[in-house]
Amino acid sequence: MKIQLSDHFDYKKLMRFTLPSIIMMVFISIYGVVDGFFVSNYVGKTPFAAVNFIMPFLMILGAVGFMFGTGGSALIAKTMGEGDYDAARQQFSLFISVSAACGIVIAVLGIVFIRPITVFLGAEGRMLDDCVLYGRVILIALPAYILQFEFQSFFITAERPTVGLIVTVASGVANMVLDALFVAVFQWGLIGAAAATAFSQAVGGIVPLFYFCRPHAGLLYFKPNLMGKS
Repeated sequence: MKIQLSDHFDYKKLMRFTLPSIIMMVFISIYGVVDGFFVSNYVGKTPFAAVNFIMPFLMILGAVGFMFGTGGSALIAKTMGEGDYDAARQQFSLFISVSAACGIVIAVLGIVFIRPITVFLGAEGRMLDDCVLYGRVILIALPAYILQFEFQSFFITAERPTVGLIVTVASGVANMVLDALFVAVFQWGLIGAAAATAFSQAVGGIVPLFYFCRPHAGLLYFKPNLMGKS
């Protein structure tokens, strides 16, 4: 049975509603773990160290999506609670547009400045080069990574946590499969691990865009004329 935000929640209903979000977070966190497993077993110790060294920095950048998603979902839920669904959809569209633009800007700056940032953090020698290589490939998908974090909150606000779970699981499975293919089979090394993660993040961030582009996809969907009256 579908659970709505306006329902009265007991412990059982709360767990049913939040469980997909918990599983989503688990799958989001496996990116670095899966890359680390294949890199350590098929590439080498120094590339493995580089993945673990630069991944926290990349996740900090991706956390911009949490900022937009958490704050945006609260504002959108408030607007829907007031009965103004058109305004809520306009807010939703605006948050997605602004966060995507911010992701592009941050990605470009990150690609340009990742070497001095990595030097500042303490990397040197071959590990520095590996951090820069891995980081630049991941940063290409940063806008989608930000959107993936953001959509985790918006799927809940749209009362579609199960859809969000399906997208995130598909993204995590894609990462595992592509890591095995690119690193273990094709032997593309560190760049193969980075490409697998970047592609899986693109799945997690872009697929929801198509979902919410459908007219009347549910409570939330993209609405044109962002600055117009509801």
